Amino acid sequence: MKSQENVAKEIVKECFWDYDLSEKDILQMIKGVDKRSKNILFEKILVNSQNLLLALSLFKKDELKEFLTNYKVPHFNKEYIQKRKDIAEFFFFGKKLKYKDLLWTA
Repeated sequence: MKSQENVAKEIVKECFWDYDLSEKDILQMIKGVDKRSKNILFEKILVNSQNLLLALSLFKKDELKEFLTNYKVPHFNKEYIQKRKDIAEFFFFGKKLKYKDLLWTA
């Protein structure tokens, strides 16, 4: 399993390539109390992270639930972002998936 530092490094590379942030900055944001910064981080991860579930797992469960619940999917790239949000809600909180192509068959 990847360390938090390695996951944060991937987040910087994939989500904040145009910012001057380090993996330490990302981890401080996640562990900090500034909800606005955490929400921005959450949104960037939701839209851009290649390893979405691993990156979102850095958040505390209660904060992640709040961010997912309150997130309003934008019109731009709506289907893509909605699917990623739904996958995260399924993975972390057991919310039912509506995508037949993502369901297990036995």
